[in-house]
Amino acid sequence: MSTQQPLSLTERRKAATQLDIARAAAELFAAHGPDATTAEAIAQRAGVALRTFYRYFRSKQDAVGPLLSSGAERWRSLLADADPAAPLADTLERAVTEALAVRDEEAAEQLDRTRGLLRAAASDSALRAVWYRVNQDSEERLVPALTRLAGPEADPLEVRLAAAAATDAIRVALETWSETDAPTSGPASPAALAVRCLRELTGGMRLLGR
Repeated sequence: MSTQQPLSLTERRKAATQLDIARAAAELFAAHGPDATTAEAIAQRAGVALRTFYRYFRSKQDAVGPLLSSGAERWRSLLADADPAAPLADTLERAVTEALAVRDEEAAEQLDRTRGLLRAAASDSALRAVWYRVNQDSEERLVPALTRLAGPEADPLEVRLAAAAATDAIRVALETWSETDAPTSGPASPAALAVRCLRELTGGMRLLGR
């Protein structure tokens, strides 16, 4: 089970402000593109002072980091709470499906914001760098969760490969989906694509019994 300590009130307020700024940045990037969007415009859209923006973020592209990271955090929390006795391959697929599932309108809006950001990142190297950094961080933080699920006898290299494959499965699925106008649910959804990618990438992994 997860042993992560709950956030303090100050930490929750900070995280909420960062996410508000990230959402404002994502909306403006999707509507106008990163080049035509300023930090001042993002701050105004989020309802914060420009100095508050720069207290949290170094650049306008960095501002979307919390939004992109939120999905990865949900994915890791699902694995942190998963039963180690269950087959690891099944656990990974369930976590991928649940993390990308459209549970409500907010989840659908989150995916649509991600699609807009990934489309904007196609022509903005700084925004792509944020996306890749978020994925790299997610992969590294996924290793402890998979180590717990795989057990103490698991080969660390195989655990690392599984973390990389799982992270890339979600990344490639979201990038592929963002290039289309496919809905957020159904056979062409991010969840369905991610499971397909996961199976392809982990097809020969002993750790997952494949």
